[in-house]
Order: sequence, then C-alpha cells, then structure tokens
Amino acid sequence: MLYAYPCQLTPDEAGGFVAAFPDVPEAITGGSDRAETLALAEDALAAALAGYAHAKRDIPAPSEASGGQALVAVPPVAAAKLALYTAMKAQRITKVELAAKLGVSEAAVRKLTNPDHRSHVSQVQRALKAVGCSLAVEITAA
Repeated sequence: MLYAYPCQLTPDEAGGFVAAFPDVPEAITGGSDRAETLALAEDALAAALAGYAHAKRDIPAPSEASGGQALVAVPPVAAAKLALYTAMKAQRITKVELAAKLGVSEAAVRKLTNPDHRSHVSQVQRALKAVGCSLAVEITAA
C-alpha cells in the first residue's frame, strides 16, 4: 500500500491554511502559507496514524486525491512501520512470534513496531520480509 493521503487545504480566515485529511480525520493542522502547512500536515498525518497503531485500530487506506487536494506522504520509516503493523495484525502475528522469526528479543520488536521510536529502515525492512512483505520506495516530483 502506498502511504500517501489526499489532503484538503482550506484558507484560514486569520490567514494561512488549514490542512485536513478525509481518510484520517484526526490529522488536522495549519500553517502560515501553503508550504509550511503541507510540511506540518506530514507530521500531523504521521502522528495520527501512529495513534491508530497505538490504539490497535486498522490503518485506513488512502482514497484517490480529487481536484484541488494535495497528496501527502507519510515519512518512509513511519510508512514501513505502519506496513509492518498492518501485516502483523492481518496475519495475527504477535511481537513474540516476530521476535522468534528475527532472532531478537521481544523488547527489540516492541521498539521496531512502535511508530514513535526511531529505527533504522533496514531493520524494519528485515521485519517486513519476515512477515512476507517487501518495501519499495517511490520517488515523485515535489
């Protein structure tokens, strides 16, 4: 799944913009101009989706962007961790089971699956392979 979500930018009466995500209503932020608002929107989106994982909720699939909506991507390591969370949940793989597959401690897997913990992308990629997934990076024009 591509972790890039449509974002609606609305001019704020006080100036600047408000960013909201139809697929992730918990992610809302604002900025003084379009560029700042989109940068803050990426952080708001990542934080909201991390909240879904912490609450053990399903990560919503992004819808197609419609006219006027910007597409905001989740940062790469966060997207990889969300994909790992989604795969583990779908396959009902526990952290203990993943730890055994990877030959690491359950505490290490807890850190690896925590969207708020810093992890090296190669570690998350290895865990994704262990649950039958692969990681691909797509580069697009900004």
